[in-house]
Amino acid sequence: MNILDTLSGIVASSGFANITDIRQVIMLIIACVLLYLGIGKKFEPLLLVGIAFGMLLTNLPISVNDTPLYNPEYWINVVDGVVQPINYGEILRHGGLLDILYIGVKTGLYPSLIFLGVGAMTDFSPMIANPKSLLLGAAAQLGVYCALIMAVLLGFAGNEAASIAIIGGADGPTAIWLTKILAPNLLAPIAIAAYSYMALIPLIQPPLMRLLTTEKERKIKMETLRTVSKKEKIIFPIVVTILTVLILPSVAPLLGCLMLGNLLKECGVTDRLSDTAQNNLMNIVTIFLSTSVGATARYDTFLKLETVKIVVLGLIAFSFSTIGGLLLGKLMCFLTKGKINPLIGSAGVSAVPMAARVAQVEGQKANPSNFLLMHAMGPNVAGVIGSAVAAGFLLQVFGNM
Repeated sequence: MNILDTLSGIVASSGFANITDIRQVIMLIIACVLLYLGIGKKFEPLLLVGIAFGMLLTNLPISVNDTPLYNPEYWINVVDGVVQPINYGEILRHGGLLDILYIGVKTGLYPSLIFLGVGAMTDFSPMIANPKSLLLGAAAQLGVYCALIMAVLLGFAGNEAASIAIIGGADGPTAIWLTKILAPNLLAPIAIAAYSYMALIPLIQPPLMRLLTTEKERKIKMETLRTVSKKEKIIFPIVVTILTVLILPSVAPLLGCLMLGNLLKECGVTDRLSDTAQNNLMNIVTIFLSTSVGATARYDTFLKLETVKIVVLGLIAFSFSTIGGLLLGKLMCFLTKGKINPLIGSAGVSAVPMAARVAQVEGQKANPSNFLLMHAMGPNVAGVIGSAVAAGFLLQVFGNM
């Protein structure tokens, strides 16, 4: 047995010898930077750490029994210009670990289960007590439609533009759910942009809030919200599901799971199910979702000019969504003769509860006795519904393209 031949064989079969493209090294560096942001800076760590590690795994030149952990050809297979159906049986038999986990993304299972957990953790009382919050949540979808127009002007196809635009809703699961249907080839950059901007809310929103509101407006103290009855809390998710799904059937998976989770929380007879949805189930699905989404960020598909365009458009979408909520907040402030603090309009983006906390912080900077958190939670949870409805609308329009 020749020791040198053995050593050379080990080296030749190692991953080091199989790094054939400098872009693989660049992606490994990007993955490590994202890990730093998630762990060191605590930017959406529950998702960003998993996404970054999935990115790390998919760009390492490794395989198990000659099968890579993630195989793009299973998911995007075009023959003579025609996209072929996904063969899930083949994936289960021969796919890698990340391929199997990605099935939950492609079928829409993970985003829907995330919404189930979000619903179980969400209190809709502030919105029920102040129905005008729904208008603020709707106004904060302005960025979605602005980004849609800009993306089309930059040369993206309609389905791709719609997927990019939904970043403006500041709702990661919704962005993943819509993109995996309309533009799966853009899933990685859109998911990373969506969650990155959600994490950067405390940096992005305050300058816009101070720019578009006066100090007098930021000092406004709002009246205490009325107490919402248990019956109202139970009826609300049922009625919203019926009305919304009848109007936009395509939004049923997301909105249905959101309202089911909330009903489990509010009805008082399913505490164990509510606890599971918002804790154990949510944690398990988050691991699978984040890791498998990160796996789509391969060097040969991620490092492109369109990725830079997506990141820029995402920031524009998010900024315009914040502006839309603030402007309607200012209009409501004028119409009610100073009874509504326009800062709560910025919480109309659906990043719950971070956007509401930012509104609270800015309000207290202007007036230390100001307590806007519960008032801001109304537009905040309305934004969750608004982003899901916007996604359903975009799917209806662009789903057959």
